[in-house]
Formats: sequence, C-alpha cells, structure tokens
Amino acid sequence: MAKRNLRSFRAVEEAYFRDHPEEIAAYIDDIFAAYAEDGNSAALLASLRVVAKVKGVTAVAEAAGLTRQGVQHALSSKGNPRFDNVNAIMHALGYRLVPQENRQSRP
Repeated sequence: MAKRNLRSFRAVEEAYFRDHPEEIAAYIDDIFAAYAEDGNSAALLASLRVVAKVKGVTAVAEAAGLTRQGVQHALSSKGNPRFDNVNAIMHALGYRLVPQENRQSRP
C-alpha cells in the first residue's frame, strides 16, 4: 500500500485564506470569540500564525517592529508572547484589539 502524503489542517487552512483573503476578518472574529469562551491560547496563536503566514511573516514583522523570528516565536506553540507584541502583530495584520463587554460574566 502506497503512503499518502496528506497536508496538515493548518496547511489547508493557509491555502484557503490565500485564495479567500476577504474571509480573514471573519476568521479573526471567530478565533477571538473562541478564545474568549475556552481560553485556549495555543489555538489562538496557531490561528494567528496561519494569518501571519498568509500575509507574509516578514511583512508582518516589519510592520510590527519585530524580527521575523520574534513573530514566529510569539506565535509558536511554545510562545508566551507579551501583550505589546500581540498588539503590534495584530496592528501589522490590519486589526486592533478592542474591549467588548462580556455580559455573561457580569455580577
């Protein structure tokens, strides 16, 4: 039986957003909504890494005032990025972090 070379989910996701960049904004909304619910920072960083790859890690790094390796490390599964780095990366991707009231957790 021949071994099949299958792409990873993240590779498929990246290819999809290269072909459909108009859907990145909704994706960003969805991943932050999911993070607000489950607090899974590894999933959030992995998803942001996909967007950074689609937009070009070097271009994102330059716009964020970080090195390419700094962006890759901040968005890696082992990364524990500082808030200012995440904010700079979000700005470089064309987004901003804004507070939104969470009515479910109000006393």
